[in-house]
Order: sequence, then structure tokens, then C-alpha cells
Amino acid sequence: MRAGFPDFRLGSVLATSFTATLTERRGDAVERIPTPQRLVDWLAVSGLAVESCTTAQLDLARQLRESIHAAATAAAVQEPLPEAAVRVINERSAQGRAAAVLTPDGKRRWRLSSPSGVEDALGVIAADAISIIAGERDGKLALCASPTCRAAFFDTSQSRTRRWCDMNTCGNRQKKARFNAKKPGSAE
Repeated sequence: MRAGFPDFRLGSVLATSFTATLTERRGDAVERIPTPQRLVDWLAVSGLAVESCTTAQLDLARQLRESIHAAATAAAVQEPLPEAAVRVINERSAQGRAAAVLTPDGKRRWRLSSPSGVEDALGVIAADAISIIAGERDGKLALCASPTCRAAFFDTSQSRTRRWCDMNTCGNRQKKARFNAKKPGSAE
């Protein structure tokens, strides 16, 4: 990872990991892909390596990220999906030309149509978002219980009662706050 940027929050679900490139949405927001090169870095660690990215492609990526977040948030609280968000997700999905390929060791990888295929990578992310928002995968969309985060995440826990987008960040912060509130001499 490049020095000077916040770490990526990588989960097991591509679409919601992508929305986590902007965190603390209701607090002091943290942009984790502030430059085109940083998007290249995120795509690489997510199995969608591209050689380069333009500012216009970064803008497309951020538009897709916010559209996925809006649609996933609506789905998590069982509200109608925002039409503009659905339109962006569908457009990015349709414009991608990536192919799923099977590796000799039995893993799925993505083959992009060209080394600079940012649009292909965004198409893969959009297709992943469509599958989770449409309820095609085992799990449920939920919102992080942290009042400063409220990230949409895909809960695949057995009980489907997970509360935090990431236990190592939001969950840990909330547990620390509860612990410190119980200490003698703390205001309750």
C-alpha cells in the first residue's frame, strides 16, 4: 500500500467493500480512494487489477460507490431503491466486459478486456451489488450500528444479527466506549 493514505477496509463481499472506500459517512468522512492511483491500488487488492485510471474514471467509480451505498441502505431498511442509484448501477454493469475465468487451482478470477479496463472492473462491482441487493446470495444487507459510520454491509453470519460493518474498527470502538463508561468515576 502507498504510504500516506488510510488503509482499505476489505471484507468478503466486493460491492460492500467498495462502498467502504468512504468511511465514517456521518462523522468525519474518510476518503480511501482520493486519487486515481489509489483506485488502481484498491482494484488490485480486490482481484481486479488495472494498469491505470483517469480522473474521469475515478469520478465514475465514486458515482457507482455512492449509488451502491444508497441502494444497499434502502434495501437494508426495506425502503424503495432510489431510481438514480439503480440507473447508475445498471449502467456500470452493462458497460463492463469482464469475464469470470477458472484458475488451475479451482479459483474464480476476473479477466478484464484490457489492462486499463476500469469500466470492466466497475462492471464486476456493479454486478456484485446487483446480486446482493436483489437477494440472490445467502445473507442480508444491514447497516452498521455505529452512529458515525452507518455503512451498509452484507451479513453472512449464521444468525444474521451482526451489528458492525467491521468488528476491528466500529465494533471495537463501541466496545471500548461501553467499557470506559462503566469505569468508576465516569459520567453515565
